[in-house]
Amino acid sequence: MGRPGALVLFDWGGTLMVDYGLPGPMAGWPEVAAVDGAGAALAALGPDHRLVLATNAADSDEADIWRALGRVGLAGYLDAVYCARGLGLRKPDPAFFAAAVRDQGLRPERAAMVGDGYADDIRGALSAGLKAVWLAPGRGCALDRDLAVVGHLRELPEALAHLGL
Repeated sequence: MGRPGALVLFDWGGTLMVDYGLPGPMAGWPEVAAVDGAGAALAALGPDHRLVLATNAADSDEADIWRALGRVGLAGYLDAVYCARGLGLRKPDPAFFAAAVRDQGLRPERAAMVGDGYADDIRGALSAGLKAVWLAPGRGCALDRDLAVVGHLRELPEALAHLGL
């Protein structure tokens, strides 16, 4: 487990895992794949951060998500999984983010959400008092006090450092 003072929440589909849009739990899909750079980013962040998954997945419960992550070698990097099905809450509800951060025993200002969905991941996290990193390929890199925009996961360590995490 990483340093308890810094928490990074990751969206699942489109951020860590390729979302092929198939029905049913991702763990049972004939093919699953990690997003390019996901393993390297998690490995780089793991020593200094607590890493968790935070997803609106409706077809999968936590066990399904762990299995899908295991199929691509990402499960070992994560400390916890929070999903809409398990929490009974969905992003962008600030209560979704608050529940995950509280469960990890941290304050929102020591946490950042990384995701590809601006409305659910980024606006939701910012409204809950977290910092945010928007994974937006093709948009270039932009940094603000509470928000960073990156085009690839390899830029994540620098973006989180800029955000003070």
